[in-house]
Amino acid sequence: MPWYAVHTRSRHEDRVYAGLAQKSVRAFLPKIEMWSRRKDRRKKIEIPMFPGYLFVELFSLDSETKLNVLKTFGVVRILGNPKGAEPIPVPDAKIEAIRRIIESKVEVQQIQYPKVGEPALITDGPFTGIEGVVVSTDYSKELFVISIELLQRSVAIKLEGFQIKKI
Repeated sequence: MPWYAVHTRSRHEDRVYAGLAQKSVRAFLPKIEMWSRRKDRRKKIEIPMFPGYLFVELFSLDSETKLNVLKTFGVVRILGNPKGAEPIPVPDAKIEAIRRIIESKVEVQQIQYPKVGEPALITDGPFTGIEGVVVSTDYSKELFVISIELLQRSVAIKLEGFQIKKI
């Protein structure tokens, strides 16, 4: 039984999951635990591992089954080749690997380091709160060279992943 990736509207993953369950379509919405980023408090929340996507298991891919999935509120499309003709199944090994990650309860972090030319905010250390533009990076050493306009010069700062964030 092949699995297919379904693209959903932004932040509609849970609603699509519930809608597919009502239609007796087997769906898989992998979620990870993260600390919320609220200013007044911190707590663990569950968010989708792949925002905007979930997986469905379909026995046959006839027009009626596809239409049943596509008519679910919040579904944008079933992922496939660029021409949009036929959806491409996700290999069972990849679905099983995602399940093992979720079941292991290992803390998974989605880190988005700023790229060269992107604005960044320093969130820890002596330069906390200063914004700048990334001039160069070395991800293996976690070295970011950031041009800070206030000082009229570039400053090379060695930062760990949690000390800088993309704006």
